[in-house]
Amino acid sequence: MAEENATTERMTLNAAQTSGLPAHGSDVTGNNRNEARAFLVSRRARVTPEQVGLPKGRNRRVKGLRRIEVAELAGISVEYYTKLERGALSGASAQVLDALARALMLDDAEREYLFDLSNAGTAHALVRHGKMQKAWAPTRGLQWVLDSVTAGPAFVRNGRMDLLATNLLARALYDEVFTVPGKGANLARHTFLDDRAYDFYPNWNRIADDTVAMLRSEAGRNPHDTGLHDLIGELSVRSEQFRTRWAAGNVRHHGSGCKSFNHATVGEMCLAYEGMTMESNPSLTVTIYTPQPGSRSAQRMQILGSWAASRYQQHESSFTVVHESIDQPPV
Repeated sequence: MAEENATTERMTLNAAQTSGLPAHGSDVTGNNRNEARAFLVSRRARVTPEQVGLPKGRNRRVKGLRRIEVAELAGISVEYYTKLERGALSGASAQVLDALARALMLDDAEREYLFDLSNAGTAHALVRHGKMQKAWAPTRGLQWVLDSVTAGPAFVRNGRMDLLATNLLARALYDEVFTVPGKGANLARHTFLDDRAYDFYPNWNRIADDTVAMLRSEAGRNPHDTGLHDLIGELSVRSEQFRTRWAAGNVRHHGSGCKSFNHATVGEMCLAYEGMTMESNPSLTVTIYTPQPGSRSAQRMQILGSWAASRYQQHESSFTVVHESIDQPPV
């Protein structure tokens, strides 16, 4: 058993190092440089000369743009860009980062990620990390707000995609998420480690892509979050689907849109969603799902509500999800 645990620990460490995240006791700065280098190289390879108005030319041996082309587009020397691409983003000015974002045609999420990588080793990032590691539990008022949403699921999650608090319908929608072995209900762990997720999400590939991109964005914002490192290490060891997607280096925002769910009890539902950052704790997101009024999904949501009221009637006053990082639920 001890040998098995040691092997698993080594695999998790290797996965964390491969992913660009620091493992326990490792050099955070060095890992951040690795991630910055991988990100800039992958974004440079994605942009073709034609996209930025440059001739393709002959004898092009690199995929995408050359370093000298990125430097010229950004208005910096090729020597300085080479230094940045080697991972030395710390200390780069906002003007330089903006210029890089334009040259590499980064979207809003990628631009934010670039800035996060640059700021990862700063004192501000360390202070922010300390603030965000404090224990959190929903206030009574917040739980009332969630419970007042009766037309669709409403829940609070953190950047690691832990479900921290839910209303009745969210608890019912994600019923199987709460049965996945691990430290609390986690959407990413369910997506990649539970075979039921392939049926639960009719468009599983899209959900998987979005999940990894959101976790990578969170890793850029909070490179010192050991809980996030542990989760990504676990998923990297246990899921090839996760490893492949993580290596792509994609990031994204996840504010609004539509998702389809195939609930085991009521069937398939198409739900619109809106995610809102909590003003009192910007590291957390409140998400609300709702079906189109009068649609079949709305009818099935009503059935889900009836099923949930019967299934959880002994606990329907509060569906706070308690994790190890949470002291006590509100009294």
